[in-house]
Amino acid sequence: MSEDVGAVMTEEKDSSMMTMEDYLRDDQDAFGAPKHGDIVDGVVVRVDADEVLVDIGAKAEGIISGRELGFKGDPDQELSPGETIKVYVLQPENEEGNVVLSLRRARAETTWLVAAEKQENGEVIEAEVREQNKGGLIVNVLGLRGFLPSSQVGRNQSATAEQLVGQRILVKILEVNRKRNRLIVSQKAAEDEDRAKKRENLFSRVKVGDVVRGTVSGLTTYGAFVDIGGADGLIHISELSWDRVSRVTDVLTVGQEIDVKVIKLDADQTRISLSLRQLEEDPWERLVRTVPVGEIVSGQVTKTKKYGAFLQIMSGIEGLLHISELSWDHVEKTEDVLKVGEEIQVKVIGIDTARRRVSLSLKQLAGQPPGYRGGGTYVFDD
Repeated sequence: MSEDVGAVMTEEKDSSMMTMEDYLRDDQDAFGAPKHGDIVDGVVVRVDADEVLVDIGAKAEGIISGRELGFKGDPDQELSPGETIKVYVLQPENEEGNVVLSLRRARAETTWLVAAEKQENGEVIEAEVREQNKGGLIVNVLGLRGFLPSSQVGRNQSATAEQLVGQRILVKILEVNRKRNRLIVSQKAAEDEDRAKKRENLFSRVKVGDVVRGTVSGLTTYGAFVDIGGADGLIHISELSWDRVSRVTDVLTVGQEIDVKVIKLDADQTRISLSLRQLEEDPWERLVRTVPVGEIVSGQVTKTKKYGAFLQIMSGIEGLLHISELSWDHVEKTEDVLKVGEEIQVKVIGIDTARRRVSLSLKQLAGQPPGYRGGGTYVFDD
């Protein structure tokens, strides 16, 4: 007998010795036996009051407990024969030989995968604030229980943490850990994302010279920050008013809505310089137009120095009254002649538009006294 014939006979003998259980086992191995924790596709075969039969391609049909279907009439829980669903394998085989399945676990596990995907993509999503605890807020994200730490609550959030309960907010997912059922979200990160998009849009549409509406968001010793819709711009204290400003708080308050002029844009540094005073006419232009040299004007003494006094002669314009121009007589100290707050009339004797300086004189309101030789010295005829 040849070897080929012997091999065929042996194969026929082996096949004839296989039982029905062997065939079922081979068939199951071919399709892959379901294991605990698998999420597989199945087709609903029959829906009974106490269970749902699902074909998942295994040797036996899978069973979903009727308790998982919740209340009748819930569109999220209703199943129909022929419907394709994802199910979670709870038990590969029970006492009756069926695969025990869970619809809820499949949906939950799928949601965790979706959450991980949204974290990876950096998506901003909506969350419902359910309750407050010591460290932050419990939120519902995609149907999962998440945690929003107090440190990650939005910077611009005017409501307290307790007042956020029941509200829907935008968040970004910071951490997904399925094994520990840990889902951490951040409202701050979502706000930063939103502001970055608004800032990009702002720089594409705003130009130097534009007048925009904004809200004062912060005050410092050197100026004020104004939110102009996506980015904060700075009004330096020197740009608050044409008049001298000692304190920013004398001019603006946080939350105040104002119009400002864009005077500088730096897209690389995302810096915006704003001006409040440039919405009004430059007082120097008005001075040159309306006050010629030789004009007599009224002014208020704003400060005194050893070399003279400064007087405000119109809004935004201060002139210097040099000590030598106080009197035809010699003056030892400015304070001997003038006091801060005093209002006097003076003569404009010089305007330097390039250096923005105005020279004033008090003594030239009257003519030079007879016999005056300068330096407070007089010569009189016998």
